[in-house]
Amino acid sequence: MSRTAPAPSLHQRAEALSGTLPPLLVAAERVAATVAQGVHGRRRVGTGESFWQFRRYQPGDAPARIDWRQSAKSQAVFVRDYEWEASQSVWLWRDATGSMDYRSRRDVPTKRERAELLLLALAALLSRAGERVSLLGGSGPPAGGRIDLARLALGLTRGGLGMDGGALPPAAPLPRHAELVLAGDFLSPLEDVDRAVRAFAARGVRGHLLQILDPAEQRLPFTGRVRFSGIEGEPDELVPRVEAIRDAYVARLARHCEGLAAIARTAGWSFATHRTDRPPQLALLTLYGALAGAPVAPPETGRRQEEPAP
Repeated sequence: MSRTAPAPSLHQRAEALSGTLPPLLVAAERVAATVAQGVHGRRRVGTGESFWQFRRYQPGDAPARIDWRQSAKSQAVFVRDYEWEASQSVWLWRDATGSMDYRSRRDVPTKRERAELLLLALAALLSRAGERVSLLGGSGPPAGGRIDLARLALGLTRGGLGMDGGALPPAAPLPRHAELVLAGDFLSPLEDVDRAVRAFAARGVRGHLLQILDPAEQRLPFTGRVRFSGIEGEPDELVPRVEAIRDAYVARLARHCEGLAAIARTAGWSFATHRTDRPPQLALLTLYGALAGAPVAPPETGRRQEEPAP
């Protein structure tokens, strides 16, 4: 009779999870430190002290921000958030679907690993400038500092805290003039991506799409008879001669990327593609530049941002 191994305790799971965080934090801060030497502070946009929302009091909130009238209506204590504070903050999101776990070679990271590294490095870079960062759909308000970087790393790596498992971000409410960074492969149908972007842009949210692809996804370098396995429940596909479809595949991917660029351009957002076999510093510098406003052209003339070839 076979015996089922006992489930790990909460303490064991916590230790196993926390053991993955220091390397990610160290790597992210190393990437951020490299890029920080060549960038300047962001130009911030404020909208005045307009009320945005009530939220529950959290440790670190100033007592003067407590709204006693709202708090008297329930057992919880509430504080008031204002749009000018939120507009100087950045929300982060990454694709948490199975396709992000793909890598074609052992010497390149998975798309998910690269997304986590870049988002956490961006958070570290922004925190150095005194700005606040949070995960889209997270449980806490945007904040800065090393402790909050650890909280972001925990949320990114465990697939929770705003990472709902979808290929596109949830329609979370954000204040006007907020900034949102979305990282994923964005291989979903263009109409779905357009719908998600428009939902945020309609609220005045300024966004940035960072597409992360494996080098094999861009070039389809395989030859001969290849079976492609569905990562997210799709049926397997057996291709007798991959080289026979390579040109058509590359052309279709190029049209899809141009479609993503057009979606971003129409919304006044930025769009960049990063390949996992290239240095993460290139993508971080491009992304930080887009946040600073320098490389982002007006909607009618905007162009897709691309990394220079190695």
